[in-house]
Amino acid sequence: MRDHTPNFKMLELSDESKQLVRDTVTQLLEKLAGDGQLTADARLEFWVEIPGVKHPRGTFRGGCLMPDSYLCLSDWFKAGSPTIGASEHYAGTANPLDEAWKDLLDELYYQLEIFTSLASKNQGITIELWAGTRGRPECEWLYAVDRKIELP
Repeated sequence: MRDHTPNFKMLELSDESKQLVRDTVTQLLEKLAGDGQLTADARLEFWVEIPGVKHPRGTFRGGCLMPDSYLCLSDWFKAGSPTIGASEHYAGTANPLDEAWKDLLDELYYQLEIFTSLASKNQGITIELWAGTRGRPECEWLYAVDRKIELP
Protein backbone atom coordinates (compact mmCIF):
# COMPACT_ATOMS: atom_id res chain seq x y z
CA MET A 1 0.00 0.00 0.00
CA ARG A 2 1.38 3.41 -0.98
CA ASP A 3 1.13 6.57 1.05
CA HIS A 4 -0.39 9.33 -1.12
CA THR A 5 0.12 12.10 1.42
CA PRO A 6 1.77 15.06 -0.32
CA ASN A 7 5.30 15.87 0.78
CA PHE A 8 5.23 19.54 1.69
CA LYS A 9 6.43 21.89 4.40
CA MET A 10 3.69 23.86 6.12
CA LEU A 11 4.05 27.63 6.20
CA GLU A 12 2.95 28.85 9.61
CA LEU A 13 0.79 31.97 9.54
CA SER A 14 2.35 34.96 11.25
CA ASP A 15 0.65 36.39 14.33
CA GLU A 16 -0.30 39.46 12.28
CA SER A 17 -1.88 37.26 9.58
CA LYS A 18 -3.75 35.21 12.19
CA GLN A 19 -5.14 38.41 13.73
CA LEU A 20 -6.32 39.66 10.33
CA VAL A 21 -8.02 36.31 9.58
CA ARG A 22 -9.58 36.26 13.08
CA ASP A 23 -10.94 39.81 12.75
CA THR A 24 -12.34 39.10 9.28
CA VAL A 25 -14.02 35.83 10.27
CA THR A 26 -15.49 37.50 13.37
CA GLN A 27 -17.01 40.27 11.22
CA LEU A 28 -18.44 37.76 8.74
CA LEU A 29 -19.99 35.56 11.43
CA GLU A 30 -21.41 38.51 13.36
CA LYS A 31 -23.09 39.74 10.16
CA LEU A 32 -24.31 36.21 9.36
CA ALA A 33 -25.83 35.75 12.83
CA GLY A 34 -27.21 39.30 12.94
CA ASP A 35 -29.05 38.67 9.66
CA GLY A 36 -30.51 35.44 11.08
CA GLN A 37 -28.52 33.32 8.62
CA LEU A 38 -26.40 31.25 11.02
CA THR A 39 -28.32 28.12 10.11
CA ALA A 40 -27.51 24.42 10.38
CA ASP A 41 -26.34 24.55 6.74
CA ALA A 42 -24.18 27.68 7.07
CA ARG A 43 -20.58 27.34 5.96
CA LEU A 44 -17.36 29.30 6.03
CA GLU A 45 -15.56 28.85 2.71
CA PHE A 46 -12.23 30.17 1.52
CA TRP A 47 -10.05 30.43 -1.55
CA VAL A 48 -6.28 31.07 -1.39
CA GLU A 49 -4.24 32.87 -4.05
CA ILE A 50 -0.44 32.84 -3.84
CA PRO A 51 1.54 35.33 -5.94
CA GLY A 52 3.28 33.55 -8.82
CA VAL A 53 1.60 30.18 -8.22
CA LYS A 54 -0.94 29.04 -10.80
CA HIS A 55 -3.99 27.63 -9.06
CA PRO A 56 -6.94 27.31 -11.43
CA ARG A 57 -10.35 27.75 -9.95
CA GLY A 58 -12.39 24.58 -10.22
CA THR A 59 -16.10 24.16 -10.51
CA PHE A 60 -18.60 21.62 -9.31
CA ARG A 61 -21.06 20.20 -11.82
CA GLY A 62 -23.50 22.98 -12.57
CA GLY A 63 -20.86 25.73 -12.57
CA CYS A 64 -20.51 26.37 -8.83
CA LEU A 65 -17.10 27.80 -7.83
CA MET A 66 -15.23 25.16 -5.86
CA PRO A 67 -13.59 26.60 -2.74
CA ASP A 68 -10.22 25.46 -1.47
CA SER A 69 -12.03 24.34 1.62
CA TYR A 70 -15.06 24.92 3.78
CA LEU A 71 -16.08 24.51 7.40
CA CYS A 72 -19.61 23.74 8.62
CA LEU A 73 -20.27 26.46 11.19
CA SER A 74 -22.77 24.39 13.18
CA ASP A 75 -19.82 22.22 14.31
CA TRP A 76 -18.82 25.16 16.53
CA PHE A 77 -21.79 27.50 16.84
CA LYS A 78 -25.48 27.24 17.69
CA ALA A 79 -27.69 27.54 14.63
CA GLY A 80 -30.74 29.80 14.45
CA SER A 81 -29.69 32.49 16.91
CA PRO A 82 -29.30 36.21 16.11
CA THR A 83 -26.17 36.19 18.27
CA ILE A 84 -23.19 33.88 18.12
CA GLY A 85 -23.39 31.13 20.71
CA ALA A 86 -21.39 27.95 21.17
CA SER A 87 -22.85 24.65 19.97
CA GLU A 88 -24.03 22.02 22.46
CA HIS A 89 -20.67 20.27 22.06
CA TYR A 90 -19.12 22.98 24.26
CA ALA A 91 -21.78 22.96 26.99
CA GLY A 92 -19.51 21.31 29.55
CA THR A 93 -16.59 23.72 29.16
CA ALA A 94 -15.82 26.67 31.42
CA ASN A 95 -16.07 29.25 28.60
CA PRO A 96 -18.11 27.62 25.82
CA LEU A 97 -18.03 30.50 23.33
CA ASP A 98 -14.30 31.12 23.81
CA GLU A 99 -13.59 27.41 23.30
CA ALA A 100 -15.75 27.29 20.17
CA TRP A 101 -13.94 30.30 18.66
CA LYS A 102 -10.55 28.83 19.57
CA ASP A 103 -11.35 25.49 17.94
CA LEU A 104 -12.83 27.07 14.79
CA LEU A 105 -9.85 29.37 14.33
CA ASP A 106 -7.34 26.58 15.03
CA GLU A 107 -8.97 24.47 12.30
CA LEU A 108 -9.12 27.41 9.88
CA TYR A 109 -5.47 28.37 10.49
CA TYR A 110 -4.41 24.76 9.96
CA GLN A 111 -6.28 24.52 6.65
CA LEU A 112 -4.95 27.89 5.49
CA GLU A 113 -1.41 26.77 6.36
CA ILE A 114 -1.88 23.68 4.18
CA PHE A 115 -3.08 25.75 1.22
CA THR A 116 -0.35 28.37 1.64
CA SER A 117 2.45 25.79 1.95
CA LEU A 118 3.60 26.57 -1.62
CA ALA A 119 4.56 30.10 -0.55
CA SER A 120 7.80 31.13 1.10
CA LYS A 121 6.15 33.84 3.23
CA ASN A 122 2.65 35.05 4.14
CA GLN A 123 3.09 38.45 2.52
CA GLY A 124 1.02 38.97 -0.61
CA ILE A 125 -1.17 35.88 -0.16
CA THR A 126 -4.81 36.74 -0.82
CA ILE A 127 -7.61 34.90 0.93
CA GLU A 128 -11.25 35.17 -0.10
CA LEU A 129 -13.69 34.22 2.65
CA TRP A 130 -17.42 33.59 2.34
CA ALA A 131 -19.93 32.80 5.06
CA GLY A 132 -23.43 31.73 4.25
CA THR A 133 -25.60 29.03 2.73
CA ARG A 134 -25.51 27.46 -0.71
CA GLY A 135 -28.46 25.97 -2.54
CA ARG A 136 -28.47 22.31 -3.50
CA PRO A 137 -27.87 20.84 -6.03
CA GLU A 138 -26.99 23.92 -8.10
CA CYS A 139 -24.66 25.31 -5.38
CA GLU A 140 -25.46 29.00 -5.88
CA TRP A 141 -25.31 31.15 -2.77
CA LEU A 142 -28.72 31.69 -1.18
CA TYR A 143 -27.15 34.10 1.28
CA ALA A 144 -23.50 35.09 1.61
CA VAL A 145 -21.27 37.69 3.14
CA ASP A 146 -17.75 37.82 1.82
CA ARG A 147 -14.42 39.51 2.23
CA LYS A 148 -11.09 39.39 0.44
CA ILE A 149 -7.96 40.06 2.48
CA GLU A 150 -4.26 40.20 1.71
CA LEU A 151 -1.94 38.80 4.33
CA PRO A 152 0.74 41.21 5.59
